[in-house]
Amino acid sequence: MNKSVILICFVTILASCNEIKKSSEDMSSKENISTIELSTAEKIAHTNGFENWEKVSEINFTFNVDRGESHFERSWSWKPKTDDVQMSMGEQVVTYNRMKMDSVVMKTDAAFINDKFWLLAPFNLLWDEGTTVTETQNVPAPISNKILNKLTLVYGTEGGYTPGDAYDFYYGRDFMVKEWTFRRANDSLPTMTTTWEGYEKFNGLQIAKTHKDSLGGLNLYFTNISVK
Repeated sequence: MNKSVILICFVTILASCNEIKKSSEDMSSKENISTIELSTAEKIAHTNGFENWEKVSEINFTFNVDRGESHFERSWSWKPKTDDVQMSMGEQVVTYNRMKMDSVVMKTDAAFINDKFWLLAPFNLLWDEGTTVTETQNVPAPISNKILNKLTLVYGTEGGYTPGDAYDFYYGRDFMVKEWTFRRANDSLPTMTTTWEGYEKFNGLQIAKTHKDSLGGLNLYFTNISVK
């Protein structure tokens, strides 16, 4: 065999070894990513389809509350990529952009933040900054009394529309929220406790459509949900 043939063979073998090494490194990198342990908040959010949120261009929903014989509702259209929001309530229609707000739309935006929070609270576990998260294992849920795990989200005392509020998320082994408690200003006593039920998937987002209190006096639910 002449020297040129030997050189070609050597280069070919070296290139093959480099490809094998690169492939091995890529595989190792993917394995490292896949084995990264998610936090409980991340597991709850991803169980509800958080990884699909970046694809969402528009979400529409109607927020409904029934108390006894009274009924309240308002509808929203939100384009998260541009933060354009439209609220419809009876004959009233308000359109604004959350990046260009003035004092006139602040009240409407506070209502939007409230209604959106009820709709997508598992995502707010990752969206919201300045919060403190604590966890408790194997505690009785406040309504069903079933043994569940609890994640508590406490907001900072500054910023936002309702600073200092706290939420207790009661979730199962599947990381789906079953019940929750709202505690105004992180009070030790609950301000409101409701179920999380009627889950349905909308273009990859898992949404609990119904929330009821323990006495049956409150029924908070969503209709006209669409996700684009």
